[in-house]
Amino acid sequence: MSEVNQALEELGAYVEAKLSDDIESYEMKNGELILYVGLNSIQKVSQFLRDDARCLFKQCMDICGVDYPEREDRFEVVYNLLSMKHNQRIRMKVSTDEDTPVPSVCAIWPTANWFERETWDMYGVFFSDHPDLRRILTDYGFDGHPLRKDFPLTGHVEVRYDEEEGRIVYEPVHLTQEFRKFEFSSPWEGMTPVLPGDEKATLEEGEGK
Repeated sequence: MSEVNQALEELGAYVEAKLSDDIESYEMKNGELILYVGLNSIQKVSQFLRDDARCLFKQCMDICGVDYPEREDRFEVVYNLLSMKHNQRIRMKVSTDEDTPVPSVCAIWPTANWFERETWDMYGVFFSDHPDLRRILTDYGFDGHPLRKDFPLTGHVEVRYDEEEGRIVYEPVHLTQEFRKFEFSSPWEGMTPVLPGDEKATLEEGEGK
């Protein structure tokens, strides 16, 4: 085991020992430490991870959702944290269903504000105590949550401002391109093996100086 993995493994054991009633389990997976946290303990664990001297995860880099429709608690909320002091990254996961809110961590990491809004918008996971929980990516009046596995791909409307009518209009979704055609004639498919500037890499040592 590498020194980095060993340090993360020890950190996982340390956090579990300190918060035995709040950490359901932890594991090392693909060289990353994952903490599985009880739903009602997310704020307590987050506060500990931010402030404890062995942790100091001062930055919440991302919060995202994962949908497992076959599970009773179909959603996982995933928190990716960074400790610049210890040069470590860890991941927290908490599970919930469609109706049970997840306590917000905005008061602990202000960056969580927009991340939680995006998770709400895309998955419909509600965050209690969030100061401004509203959609952030979809249009006004959008119905549904697009990243749910059971979200239909057709039958929805899109919203835009019509300058001629001077108002917001709702109309059926129109896909300008149903699928991509790989005709190998665009700059991306038809590019030459050597990009401009790459010829410098083929110069022998001492040339071009």
